[in-house]
Order: sequence, then structure tokens, then C-alpha cells
Amino acid sequence: MQQLGQTRSGHGADHILQTPDTFVRSPFPGIVNGMAIVHMSPARGARFTQYTAELQSGGVLKPAAVQRFAYVLEGDVLAGAALLQAGGYLYLPAGCDIEISAESPARLVVIEKPYEPLAEVAPPAYFAGNERLVKSEPLNDNPSLQVRCLVPGEPAFDFAVNTMTFQPGASLHMVEMHVMEHGLLILEGGGIYRLGEKWYPVTEGDFIWMAPFCPQWFGALGEKPAKYLIYKDWNR
Repeated sequence: MQQLGQTRSGHGADHILQTPDTFVRSPFPGIVNGMAIVHMSPARGARFTQYTAELQSGGVLKPAAVQRFAYVLEGDVLAGAALLQAGGYLYLPAGCDIEISAESPARLVVIEKPYEPLAEVAPPAYFAGNERLVKSEPLNDNPSLQVRCLVPGEPAFDFAVNTMTFQPGASLHMVEMHVMEHGLLILEGGGIYRLGEKWYPVTEGDFIWMAPFCPQWFGALGEKPAKYLIYKDWNR
């Protein structure tokens, strides 16, 4: 189908769907022995940067001047004293000198954003965790839609990162339209996403960006649960 110039990827004024067949890998500042797939950045008008870092064994993601959140998709990575595998994640505050190194070939979701301080609130510190150890909570009392909050909901943090798992047939209870923007990577399964006035079939590996006030809705389809990792600016 690529020879016919067809793709599920789509681009609108308030959203982007980027499917793996359109991913472009490139060198990236701070990555040694690896490449990056840049999904979203200020070049598109976003207030954050999100990319997939693909590291060879021994590859390194060097420290950044801005705050960074990383989630391991596959492989083993070392960050300070923490050895992280798939489902592991960490937060590095702006200026933190901890680098992320790959003990084996690895892929990571990386989200970077300039920190927005609050008066009389101390900025957050480094932490690491694993998604499977985070308590799952139903969204709006719907047991078919479970949320795990990977970043503490404290005022010190100016963004949130969650995983959301939908049982087959489950959906958001409303079309959302809000001031936050999103970066979203589908980890498992698939379904239908409404973005603005368009409807897209989506599946594992797809990336979605939603601008502030983009109408958005998702319903899971298929025989297995759908799961995604989602970022939003928060608490500001």
C-alpha cells in the first residue's frame, strides 16, 4: 500500500495521527548509539517534545536541560541506581545529571518539557517506578476502564502521565474538550479515535497528538483490551 501513497496517518489543525509506517528515524542531540522517532515538538506548536528513543546495547540518553519522563517499552535500561525493564519509568528534573544507558537493545517513550514553577512550591525530585506496582483505578466508576497514574498528582508536577486500559467495547463516557494538550502512544490493542471532526482506526504503535480544545473520544474494539500511555500538561 505504501507504493500507492496510502497511510492511516492523518494531520489536522488540532491533531495528528502518526502511524508506524510513517515514522522517520534520525540522530538526536544527547543520544549516543541510538536514534529517535520524534512524534511531537514545538516545531508543530506543542508545548512539549515526545519521541521514541531506540538505543543499541550500550547506547546512552544523556542528561537534558529540561525535565524528562521516560517509560521503557522494551529492553533493560539503567538510570542512576535504578534498573528498569518494560513498564518501568522514571522522572528526571531539569538539570539532573543522571543519564539513561541501555543494558540491552531498548526502546523508550521520552517526554520533555520546560518546567513551570509555582511560587512557594518546591520543584519535584528524581524518582523511578514500575507501572505494574501502581494501583489501578476505574475512571468515573467504570470498571471496564482502568487508569494508572505514573506521576504523583502533586502541585509540584506541571504534567501528568497515565496509562489507560479499556476492555473490549469500553469507551470514554463523553467527548472531551479541554485546555490540556495530549501526547498518546497506543501500547496494546486498538479501536476508534475521534479527533476534531475526524474518526480514525488506531492500533498498537500509533502516536496521537491533541491540541488544546481538540474534541476527543476513544472506544476500544477487538477481542483484547486496548491500552495507551497518555501525557497532559496539568496543575498550571
